[in-house]
Parts: sequence; structure tokens; C-alpha cells
Amino acid sequence: MPTDEDLAHLRRALELAELGRGRVSPNPVVGAVVVAGGAVIGEGHHAELGGPHAEVAALADCHSRGHDPDGASIYVSLEPCAHHGRQPPCTDAILAAGLARVVIGCDDPSAKASGRGPQILREQGVEVVEAEGAMATAARLANQPFRKQALTGRPLVALKSALSLDGFTATKAGDSKWISGPQSRALVHRWRAEADAVAVGIETALADDPLLTARDLDPSASRQPARVVFDSSARLPLDSALVGSLGEAPLIVVADAGAAPERVAALRATGTELIEAAGDSGERIAAGLDELGRRGITSVLLEGGAGLAGAFVDAGEVDELRLFIAPLLLGGGRPLLAGKGVGAVADAQRPLATEWQRSGDDMLVRARLREW
Repeated sequence: MPTDEDLAHLRRALELAELGRGRVSPNPVVGAVVVAGGAVIGEGHHAELGGPHAEVAALADCHSRGHDPDGASIYVSLEPCAHHGRQPPCTDAILAAGLARVVIGCDDPSAKASGRGPQILREQGVEVVEAEGAMATAARLANQPFRKQALTGRPLVALKSALSLDGFTATKAGDSKWISGPQSRALVHRWRAEADAVAVGIETALADDPLLTARDLDPSASRQPARVVFDSSARLPLDSALVGSLGEAPLIVVADAGAAPERVAALRATGTELIEAAGDSGERIAAGLDELGRRGITSVLLEGGAGLAGAFVDAGEVDELRLFIAPLLLGGGRPLLAGKGVGAVADAQRPLATEWQRSGDDMLVRARLREW
């Protein structure tokens, strides 16, 4: 069992892991701390895709500080890898450094990991301690997109919206600018930069002509997500802002397999990527998410209107809600969700966990519907 000191170092490893958020996908965010004689002698995190992993970065930090990690302990938020990928196995680095003890926040559920790293370390005489309870849960929650894709092949879907106090996302006329305040809108742009993709439905694309890019952020500290439009008939205009900004970020249209071939061909000619999916709305959503997952997309920020949001909920494909509740009344308007709904309150879906926090004058509600 980890000691209180172990848990403190693991919490620091989780803090370090967050520094890689939005920079390392489809890899997980990972932080590491090296400790000798009760003192921290090195820290590191996975900083960029293709770059050194957290364990290697922490060991390099030890040497840059003038410390020898031989016989030390390393605290890692995720189990060390034992396979060759963009980087060599972290287990090799741990063994080469002579580390005596490894404390792990949580497992890596991917097929190429799944406990191989800890097993190899134990076989080589390294003491391995794995966190349990609240700490293990916190470590798992830090990598929900990575874990979901590893377990299901599909990206994590977070539904984001802004509502009035009386529960509407727009007026009867469709005006929604701006329900939430400037601090909330800035947070959404940060979320876009952290996500692999942002998705809307064709009705939102036609009505708002959005860019769906992450803006007003430090260019050196952000990236652009892929933009995804669920557009069964391939109706997205060739002169839309989304098509016109292909030089800024990729654009993917999920269309019905029976969409007009000339529309599909015209979109492809612009450089737009097409995913053709058959079936009803739920089946098209599932097929679209499967293909996004195959393309290495681990997280989708869903910003569509009531129709697409309701279809995702009906299909059981929403993992998290991020709702801004703004201090205003619309007196009627457009709801958050369309779709089938439930007939009785007793049948309503209930979150596993709910958090509330201030966002300027708004209240942000984050509800976790599924855990991976």
C-alpha cells in the first residue's frame, strides 16, 4: 500500500501530467517525480507527442540537477510502458538508472501495455507499488480520453453548451450570442485547443457558419482541433467558413453512405475528409466515432445544437457534460436536447459525479456520465 508520502508525490506527478494536456494526444498525459532520501531530485512530464516520456524527462532532470538516481524511487501517474513506439520503453530507462522502487498512479489499459511494464520491473527485482482508492481514481480520470479509446476504439465525447436560467440554449428566433460571458467563452477556446476534435451538426454549420477553431490563445501553447460536421446529406456549402479555413485545421464530414455522390466528390475536392456511414442517426454516430478513433482522435468536444446533442444522448455516446448556466431569462426558446427522451423521471440518466464552479458571472456544471 502507498504511504502518505507516496500519495503526496503521486499528487505532484498528476500536477505535472497536466502540463502535457492538449500537446501529446493520442498519447496519455503523464507526470513523474524521482525521490531519494525523502527529497525530490528530479521531475518531468510528457511534454510533446514524439518527445521523451515522463520517466525519461524526470531522470534527465535528476542529472541536470547533479543527482544520481541510482537506488531512488520514481512516482509515475501511469504505469511505465514496456513497448517500442515513438520512444523506447520506459522500463528500460528505469532499469538502466538503477531505480529501486516505482510507485504507479494507475494502469494503462491499452493492449500493448496492460501491466507488462510493472511485471517486467518486478521480475528484475524492482519494488512496484500501485495506488488504490481515490488516488487511483484521480489518475484514471486524468486520462479518460486515452482510456476510452484504448478500451472501445472510440473517442471520449464531452457535450458543451450554454443555457439561460430557464434552461434554453437560444431564443425562439435562434439567437444564442452571447448567453455565456467572456470568461466562459475563453474557457471554451482552451477546451478546443485541448481536444482532438470539435463537432457540430449540419444545422448548426448552416445557421452559424462557425470556424470551430481555438482562438485568442498563445499560438506556441495551443493547437487546432479537427473540425467534424455530422452532415448526412453532405450539404455543407463549399463557401462555408469551415471549408474556407482548411489551411488552419482539418475538416471531416460524416455523411450518410447514400449521400449524393456529386456533393461528396465536391467536398473531397476541397481537401475535406469524408467518412461515409450507413444506418439511422445512432448507427451513423457510432460508425463516425469508430472511424475518428481509428484516425487517432481520442476526444471530441460536441458543440452541436439540440438535434445532434439529443441524437448523441439517445445513442449513449456522451461521456461528459460541460454546461454554462448564465444569469439571464429567455422566457422560452430552444432546449439543450431534442431526441427521444424518457417517459418517467425514474428512468432519467444520472451522472456518476457532478462538479460546480464559477466562471465569471456564469455557473459551470461538469457532470461525468461514464468512467473509463
